[in-house]
Amino acid sequence: MRKSLHFRDNEKFKIVQFTDTEFCEPNEEETHMKALMRRILETENPDLVVYTGDVIASNKSPNPIQAFKNAVSVPEEMQIPWTAVFGNHDSEAADMTREQLHNLQLSHKYCYAQPDPPNVHGAGNYMLEILDKQHQPAAALYFLDSGSYSPLEHLRVGFYDWIRRSQIHWYTETSYRLTARNGGSPLPSLGFFHIPLPEYNDIWDFSVCYGQKLDKCCAPWINTGFFAAMLEMGDIMGTFVGHDHGNDFWGTLHGIRLCYGRTTRNAYLNQPFQTGARVIQLTEGQRSFDTWLHLEDGSIIQDQPEHKPEGRHVQN
Repeated sequence: MRKSLHFRDNEKFKIVQFTDTEFCEPNEEETHMKALMRRILETENPDLVVYTGDVIASNKSPNPIQAFKNAVSVPEEMQIPWTAVFGNHDSEAADMTREQLHNLQLSHKYCYAQPDPPNVHGAGNYMLEILDKQHQPAAALYFLDSGSYSPLEHLRVGFYDWIRRSQIHWYTETSYRLTARNGGSPLPSLGFFHIPLPEYNDIWDFSVCYGQKLDKCCAPWINTGFFAAMLEMGDIMGTFVGHDHGNDFWGTLHGIRLCYGRTTRNAYLNQPFQTGARVIQLTEGQRSFDTWLHLEDGSIIQDQPEHKPEGRHVQN
């Protein structure tokens, strides 16, 4: 029987985004991180948990399968629906592929991810509907595999991977189908993946943003047009990524809010930066969403600091 997600009786649907947990092997830091995750979930009581990539650091783990099980153990034990997309560190180990990881997440009782569609690049591309009181689709969540490292690095074309054309085709076909079934009106939707789009650089440089940028925006050098596809389809209201641990900002470009999560593991940052999660809340029947940060000290950040655009300085 297919698992289904539903808006609550109060017409809300809440998501907690964990990102870059990079579980490797049990130690004090990972015990602390699991306790942090449990506290956030107990307080927020979400309808869905989403891991936006780098769930594990597979090349540093003596047992990547167990590391993944540890990473998702908190929502699994709390019986909260959860799902994941993968990042560049998830499949770095020679004996751990993205396909194996996707099959592993599908084997968990409270994982709501779906099998991959045929002939689509990557592992972990799927869509989940959120149903209303009449059990009809009222919103949609898209999950995409943004890959790991550039397949053209030997040509000096970037360092990180990008969303491929077959994935964009799958998204647009799925969106067309949902829109047609909804009487021609696009379903309010959100998108989740690991590596930010090139447009994340644009919003920081040329738009008013809210939040911090303590890290480079490590988007791919190749722009395959996923943002343009979202704009044309008119359904995705916001996207949520991880990858750059020191960034938690968001900004709006042509009506689409491009959001970073809040890293759940400090990892490589060499300055104080509280870990935590981003929380997202949809309201049934509305083409908008609310979002806030929940930090490890228990504080809730509703209004992140404003950053005005400074333009872009190109070095010769």
